[in-house]
Amino acid sequence: MPTGRGGPQRIPRPPDARLGGAAPWSHIPESERVVALDRLEDALVRRRPRTLGAVPHEPRQSAVLAVLYEEDGEPHVVLTRRSPRLRSHAHEVAFPGGRHDDDDADLWSTAVREAIEEVDLDPTAVRPIGSLDSFMTVGSSTLVHPFVAVADRRPELTPSPDEVESIRHVPLRELLLDEVFREEVWPLRHFGEPRAITFFEIADDTIWGATGAMLRQLLAIATGSDDRIRGGPG
Repeated sequence: MPTGRGGPQRIPRPPDARLGGAAPWSHIPESERVVALDRLEDALVRRRPRTLGAVPHEPRQSAVLAVLYEEDGEPHVVLTRRSPRLRSHAHEVAFPGGRHDDDDADLWSTAVREAIEEVDLDPTAVRPIGSLDSFMTVGSSTLVHPFVAVADRRPELTPSPDEVESIRHVPLRELLLDEVFREEVWPLRHFGEPRAITFFEIADDTIWGATGAMLRQLLAIATGSDDRIRGGPG
């Protein structure tokens, strides 16, 4: 791992994990890996999201929100580092989001409500532009619905101390660097086939698992690359 990249996240890597393939955008020279939010929106509008993997009867539903914006001409994405006080996934980097409540009008409302609770997002400051594939998580057996939204400018956010340790504003250009991306193949036998687990080793943090898989697909769509996730998301 390059010096200064990676963070305090605990990775439960199995002993027989192996290195996977290159990033879907590896065929594009680094200097040409440019994301335009208007082109990303066009691609998401044309794309029909799928549900990946087997879904049990009446699974728990949750939704997350990927907020994108431009600053000095550079597209960024908003991520959170989860509070160390949480009983599960402490310190992990994630999109704002959480479980669907009966009072939520729909899953988009779930994603927005959770973003309000976690980072004090102004819901009038973002506009939905599409969705990524829904999938079952490995650990919690929850069906996750990822939504993508854009803001006209860097949103003013405040972390909820009970849920969020810090807020990360990450340039998409950094996530597209060869030294940041890594895929590992984990033989998770309860899934019947190996799973491709995506890692992004950014400055002082490691993004992996479900969030890594969603970021991988988002960036693949943005760069016009193969957006399939082999074996389902981690």
